[in-house]
Amino acid sequence: MSKTILITGSTSGIGLAIAKAFAAQGYNIAFNGLEANGAEIAQQVADEFNIKHTFSPANMLQPEAIRTLVADAISTFGGLDVLVNNAGIQYVAPIDQFPEQKWNDIIAINLTAAFHATKAAWGTMKEKGFGRIINIASAHGLRASEFKSAYVAAKHGIVGFTKTMALEGAPFGITCNAICPGYVETPIVKNQIADQMKAHGMSEQEVLEKVILARHAVKQFIPVELIAQTAIFMASDIAATFTGVAMPVDAGWTAQ
Repeated sequence: MSKTILITGSTSGIGLAIAKAFAAQGYNIAFNGLEANGAEIAQQVADEFNIKHTFSPANMLQPEAIRTLVADAISTFGGLDVLVNNAGIQYVAPIDQFPEQKWNDIIAINLTAAFHATKAAWGTMKEKGFGRIINIASAHGLRASEFKSAYVAAKHGIVGFTKTMALEGAPFGITCNAICPGYVETPIVKNQIADQMKAHGMSEQEVLEKVILARHAVKQFIPVELIAQTAIFMASDIAATFTGVAMPVDAGWTAQ
């Protein structure tokens, strides 16, 4: 019987790469995303790998929509084996100029949405005696950077939430881990480049060299496929005792 995975924010960037990796493993996939062509992207992946799927444009700012997203996946596929809390947004500005609504939205989408999705999935996983919850955190869940107060706060929060989930889930066969990527070349990072150019008064090349990749020991973007394969490992049967870990996949950033 095929296993089922739900991935928030899975029609672009890291989420889409994770979806493709699990599709290659034969998982049923519950896709989610706000892209206008999200349903089409999900269908393309399903067709390519010959898997069953659903798609939902649930907005991670809306708790009821998140609960419905999870409930629909469980109803459609008869359960939920893996939950990947991936959806995220970013905004870059000094603290005294940081828009309050941007702060609220970043905390809601990057942190609080993971709580709502996890809570909605927890009972099913607990009853089955098996669950794999993977939170896409960031190197910014382990380290701070200027001008990213909300994002750093949210990602530090998701790392702490991950550890609590691991402790509570252990008696029920539920593991929870966080992946902490460095800079991956995704739409959210490309948008950051423009924001950082503005914040620092730099050219694009200067931002890449002095800001984006400055903290990487290996001066390259992280391959999105590496994040996906890390998630595959965390979801595997062999990882039953691998829990409560915030794993850096960051080109040596947090080794410094």
